[in-house]
Amino acid sequence: MKNQNMKLFIKYFALFFTVFTLLFFAVGLITEGTSKNMTFLMMGIDSKSFAESKGVRSDTIMLFNVDRGTGEISILSIPRDTRTPIEGRKNKEKINHSFAYGGPELTVKTVENLLGIDIDHYVVVDYQVVSEYVDLIGGVRFNVPMDMSYSDPVADPPLKIDLKAGEQILDGDKALQYLRYRKGYKNADLGRIEAQQSFLKELIAQSAKPGIVLKIPGLYGIYNSGVNTDIPLTKLALYGISIFKYDLSNLISETLPGSPKTIDGISYYIHSEEKTAEIIQSMIETNNQ
Repeated sequence: MKNQNMKLFIKYFALFFTVFTLLFFAVGLITEGTSKNMTFLMMGIDSKSFAESKGVRSDTIMLFNVDRGTGEISILSIPRDTRTPIEGRKNKEKINHSFAYGGPELTVKTVENLLGIDIDHYVVVDYQVVSEYVDLIGGVRFNVPMDMSYSDPVADPPLKIDLKAGEQILDGDKALQYLRYRKGYKNADLGRIEAQQSFLKELIAQSAKPGIVLKIPGLYGIYNSGVNTDIPLTKLALYGISIFKYDLSNLISETLPGSPKTIDGISYYIHSEEKTAEIIQSMIETNNQ
């Protein structure tokens, strides 16, 4: 019985650090002395479950990089409309199509080719995970930048957004509304990316408290239903405790540089290869020397 209880404890402990992009895992690995950097690709999908996610395009793509020497955490958001080659496809397509064609593995390969880097791990998160997690921690205090109103009853799941501007505590449902809103930003998808980055920073900052450990048992169901990753749970349990040694409120966030362009009647995002190389050099390669 003792062994069984210990296994459950380790499992719950590990699962805790997989919640929402596994940033907690990334920070834990800072203390590992093998290589200076660790990268993982987070993909957000808007699906009821992973069982129903076949053929679904990723709605959010973020590359996380952790400098294990300094503890610095960088996030590079990649617009889902980024036009790029996808293995097995004849012509360049939007990068989020890669998830529909080959799941997270193909998306990782596509991003690696786009950026010219190697990615250590991937994490796929259903948006519903965020909703459930926000409720579990008692909400997130956040300043909604503008009134948000939109509805789409035929969306899967149905979409109804009704948020007022101003600082407030967002529960899980309102947090999900905020993340799914995309129609009112002046600079279209880039504005939505900035909004997601702002919320992510607040969520992480308000989550990185020792008291959250008390909620570990409640995270088990959330993990099972909405997180898919290739990161071994043994590593999570081994390194996760280091999270409380670092300040997670100071995150560096960037967006893949480029601009929108319509090609053959289709809206794409065309990235700047030169500026992208500069960001990768600063964000990953320099810190990995």
